[in-house]
Amino acid sequence: MDVIGPVEHTTELDGNGRCLAAEPAAGQTLAGDLTVEIHESPESAERLRPEWETLLREYPFSTTFSTHEWLIPWWRAFSGEDQLLILAFRDSSSSLIGLAPMAVTRVGKFPNALRLLRLMGDGSHDSDNLDFPVRPGWEKAFSLRLLDWMQDNSSRWDVCQLNTLPSNSLILTPLLQNLEARGWKCFTSTRPQTVVKLAESWEAHLKGISSKERGKIGLRARRLEKKYEMRVRRCSGQEELNVFLEALFELHGKHWQERGLPGTLHSPLRRQFYREMSRLLLERQRLEFWALELNGRIVATQFGLRHEHTVFSLQEGFDPDYAPDSVGYVLRSQVIKQLISEGIRCYDFLGGTDDSKMRWGAEVRNYLNLRFARPYSRGGLYLAMKRRREETKNWLRAHLPSRTWQALKRVTGKGS
Repeated sequence: MDVIGPVEHTTELDGNGRCLAAEPAAGQTLAGDLTVEIHESPESAERLRPEWETLLREYPFSTTFSTHEWLIPWWRAFSGEDQLLILAFRDSSSSLIGLAPMAVTRVGKFPNALRLLRLMGDGSHDSDNLDFPVRPGWEKAFSLRLLDWMQDNSSRWDVCQLNTLPSNSLILTPLLQNLEARGWKCFTSTRPQTVVKLAESWEAHLKGISSKERGKIGLRARRLEKKYEMRVRRCSGQEELNVFLEALFELHGKHWQERGLPGTLHSPLRRQFYREMSRLLLERQRLEFWALELNGRIVATQFGLRHEHTVFSLQEGFDPDYAPDSVGYVLRSQVIKQLISEGIRCYDFLGGTDDSKMRWGAEVRNYLNLRFARPYSRGGLYLAMKRRREETKNWLRAHLPSRTWQALKRVTGKGS
């Protein structure tokens, strides 16, 4: 196996694509010394919970989306026919040094279905920042051992698809380097995310946004206070949680129904997920669920996730009847003001770059999506064909007259 340590090294592979052995220098660790423990059910994963939590505390870029409280409720709601595949990597002393929470999805019809290996939490459009938490200093050994395991267990998967990896993921660089060393073709794409860095005080934060927005914040809040009896509440106990959730479901749906769309929270499975996940996060004081009341009635809600010094803004809803009063805008300003006073230093809007997010002084970052497969495999052929189709579509879109391109889309029934 390849030697992992602070010195520069070259990865050598055998004929099967696995790392060749090398003599370790003092203080260095062999990727081959790592054992892989497989958990294929939520009950089995439950035994990992204490170590999982410790690992996330050690991983400097951990988020809510890698926690047991997020992933297990997600699995119970959305897994369907998928096969759970949580890989726990342990060192020679049996300490957990890394976690690969993954699952296998079958795409297409039997018996030609493609086996898609992806991060647990992917596929329902609820999770961002999906990652491999790893103890710092072990990322190279972890990435090598992960790919070794995938090579040795090629009968379990055809294509690996890793979506919304954060750009600061410790495993990202070594994983890309090792994929290249093995000759595994990897296709990448990006997806924008919007993040607001919060100042140490509300006054300092206001100075960092436009004067236009500063004026709106104060004016709209004062108008509400004059017109109504206004109250901003945070969900602080289990007895309030159901009331807040029902308000979120109702207001979110009401807003989208005005556009002729159902929204996302009408799904019974998603409601099941929100109920279980929010209860667990509230118990751990990791839920930021807020409501704005006018004359005793909830007219706006915002559902967020707290992790260390970051809050992730996940969902919101407001009553369209109160849209002229900018109730969602006022609630967000009050929430951010309170979070700043509590030491939160990052407000993450997650995916997208809508104007409604950028106005708060946000910066745009990118998630990275990876798709790869073994050379000369069924999955490799699938990726090559998919890539060729995408390149052909992009060429046609760039070179055909607009009317011709739109007509072609109508004929083929495919979107842009």
